[in-house]
Amino acid sequence: NTFSMKKFMLIAVVSLFGFAACKKAGLGGSATIVAFPKHHGKPIKGATGYVKFNMQNAPATLSAYDAVFTPEAGAPEDHVHMVGLKPGDYYIYLVGYDSSISQTVRGGIPFSISRSKRTAELDTDVPLTE
Repeated sequence: NTFSMKKFMLIAVVSLFGFAACKKAGLGGSATIVAFPKHHGKPIKGATGYVKFNMQNAPATLSAYDAVFTPEAGAPEDHVHMVGLKPGDYYIYLVGYDSSISQTVRGGIPFSISRSKRTAELDTDVPLTE
């Protein structure tokens, strides 16, 4: 019957949009990304982390990022905790200083937090270049 099929399709479309809305990245969640900046495999201490919500590519400027994270006081400085994140897509960008070459190093990666990992602490290496 045509009415039942139209009703089914409407429910399916509304459900799909409702599910997609649940993956809206941003602050206010319980997940933590622990980003480890690495330059040629060497840990970089004291890096600053920038996060863009709902994005898998780097924004054009640092001012376009949605949140900034710095290493925690008293914690090992070879990583940055990005706390309070919701499930969704992110672009993580780290900027640090490699004292062995006396240069600023930077780099980024796309990162996704699934709903099943919404309360997890998730580790990731972020490769940096000059």
